[in-house]
Amino acid sequence: MTSRAAARRLAVALVAALAVSAVPATSAFAASPASAAPAAAKASASDPFYSYDGSAPLASYQPGAVLKRRTLSYHIVGIPTPLTAIQLLYRTTDAQGRPAANVTTVLRSLTGDGSKAVSYQSFYDSLNPQDGPSRAIAGDLTLNGIIPNAENLFVVPLLAEGYNLVIPDTEGQSADFAAGPEYATNTLDSIRAATSDAASTGMDSATRVGLMGYSGGAIATSWAAALAPSYAPDVNRRLVGFAEGGLLVDAAHNLKYVDGSLVWSGVIPMAIIGVARSYGIDLKQYMSSYGVQVYDKLENGGLLDALGHYPGLTWAKLAQPQYANPDSIPDFVKAVNAINLGSAATPTIPGLIAEGDGGVVEGTFANPAGIGTGDGVMVAGDVRALTRQYCATGNHAIDYQQYDLLSHITTAAAWAPGALGWLNDRFAGKPAPSDCGSIAAGNSLAPEVPTS
Repeated sequence: MTSRAAARRLAVALVAALAVSAVPATSAFAASPASAAPAAAKASASDPFYSYDGSAPLASYQPGAVLKRRTLSYHIVGIPTPLTAIQLLYRTTDAQGRPAANVTTVLRSLTGDGSKAVSYQSFYDSLNPQDGPSRAIAGDLTLNGIIPNAENLFVVPLLAEGYNLVIPDTEGQSADFAAGPEYATNTLDSIRAATSDAASTGMDSATRVGLMGYSGGAIATSWAAALAPSYAPDVNRRLVGFAEGGLLVDAAHNLKYVDGSLVWSGVIPMAIIGVARSYGIDLKQYMSSYGVQVYDKLENGGLLDALGHYPGLTWAKLAQPQYANPDSIPDFVKAVNAINLGSAATPTIPGLIAEGDGGVVEGTFANPAGIGTGDGVMVAGDVRALTRQYCATGNHAIDYQQYDLLSHITTAAAWAPGALGWLNDRFAGKPAPSDCGSIAAGNSLAPEVPTS
């Protein structure tokens, strides 16, 4: 076995093992407006709960309006537990600004305290709606659904601290992977729904809320914090802060960083598919015959279908020769610019942001000019640039932590305990710490420019 092959196998084993042993599950307590669902109900691929079937047009409802509710047993790896949770189907908005219906799950505080909640955004990272946390919580276990079940390691401590938990299906019912603005609307409207249904959730419009998420969950957390003042000012007024780590900032940079990597290169086709799906564009027409094969194979795949399955995969292998530079595709440029956090508004609430920079541990050895290194999949220079931008544009309550020797997965373990303590302090009204003025320089987050 070559040293490179050995490194790939070691990196794949590390990422897979840690990913499956790292983060949430939930359950649901809810009933349809007309009737309550059986307590033993279980989600399935054809579960009618996920479809809006009302007579009034969906657009006639305000974002966050509850459309259905039901109660389910909280499942862990497909096994029911004595805990119950509330699942709500609610009205939201997709990446193209259209009315949509989505599902969130609520776990009520063990202490009965309805005054505080944490919206926990899962890193289920999938192109298959069946892998969403609400499905896993309801007992519909898939391979990639193991990830939200593993997230109980993050969720249980929050519940033990007395928080109500709100766990949205951040990607929506089309599994629009990496579509940050849609993640945000799904998250913010989930909070609206959960706090407007006091009879079942125990929360109301006075409930204060913290945002928390890592990796894919950080996409939702960061975008929700950025868009809350404009999209959901009613929610923004009640947000105490956002805690996140392993953050995607500029997707165009990430694609170059993981290009040819041993493990994370599989996210390249996932991102292509997610962007195309979210914004209704056809990127498949630019793919090579091999690229089309990979596209078709991963179209309904998840993170565990991609990690380590395509070692050394590059954009050039996926694209036709004339599109070797992705910026030569105007639709691609438009889409990646739409999900560039550097072009979004600055959050008005305190933030804790953590990022690793030891990506070699997970088989990413690249150091592209103008991009640099990262945690294996996320770019450290992009995250630093974003935090500096927040500081420079008026939000000085930014706590930035960089773990130079840790990779994407291992940074999660270092970040989680501190994130919980940081949120506890925000709910307690303590002054938010600031690293503004001491954050090292980062990359340019300027939008991509089409080459043709």
